[in-house]
Amino acid sequence: MNAAVLAQLKIETPGGSGSCVADNGFCPEWIADNLDRYWTPLLEHVFLTIVPVAIGFVIALGLAVLAHRRRWLTGPIVTITGIFFAIPSVAAFFLLQPLTGLGYTTAMVALVSYTLLIIFRNITNGLRNVPAETRDAALGQGLTDRQLLTRVEFPMAVPEIMAGLRIATSTTVGLAALAVFAGAGGLGSEILTDRYFKSNVVVAGGLAVLLAAVLDLALLGLQRVLTPWQRARA
Repeated sequence: MNAAVLAQLKIETPGGSGSCVADNGFCPEWIADNLDRYWTPLLEHVFLTIVPVAIGFVIALGLAVLAHRRRWLTGPIVTITGIFFAIPSVAAFFLLQPLTGLGYTTAMVALVSYTLLIIFRNITNGLRNVPAETRDAALGQGLTDRQLLTRVEFPMAVPEIMAGLRIATSTTVGLAALAVFAGAGGLGSEILTDRYFKSNVVVAGGLAVLLAAVLDLALLGLQRVLTPWQRARA
C-alpha cells in the first residue's frame, strides 16, 4: 500500500482505522475489514506446503527402502540430500529460475529438496531401530523379506516416520513464505507487499503459524490412528 493510498485513508477516516493504517500501526478494524484478502494467499500456502511434503515423502520413502536393503547407499544419499538442505532457501529459488522459470515449478523443486534429508533419515532410523529379535521372530514364522518390511518394520517405525513428517511439514510452512521470490505466491507475497505495515505482517505471519500448528496436530492425530497399540499401552 503506497503513501498516497495511506494518506487518502487518513483523510477519509480521521481518528479511525484509516489513521491507524497511515501510522503503520496495529489496526484491529482494518484486520476485520480485510481478512478476505488473505484467503487466496493462504490457500496457495497450503498448496506450497502439502504438495512438496507429499512428493518429498514418496521420494524419501523409496530411497529409504533402497538404503535399508543396501546399507552402503545410506552415506551417499545423506550426503546428496544434505547438500540440498544446506543451500540457502532464497538462493535456491533464484538459482533454479534460469532452469525452471518463475512460478510453482521452481518453488516445488526447491521445497521438495528441503524435505528429503529430514524424512529420509527418520524413515531409515525407524526401520533400523526395530529390535533384531522382532525381525528374527517374524522370519521364524515364515514371513518373506517384503512381508517383514510391510507388516513388521514399517508399522513399528511409524512414530519416527511421523516425527520426520511433522518436522518437514513445519519447516516447509516457513520456507513456503519465501516462495514469493520464485513467483509462487503464498502468504509471503502479502508480507513482502506491505512488510512495513504491522497489521498486515501480524495477520500474514499469524496465519502461517496457525497453519503450521493445524498441520502438526493433523499429523499427530494420524499417528495416533496408525499406532493403536501405543494408545492401548497408554
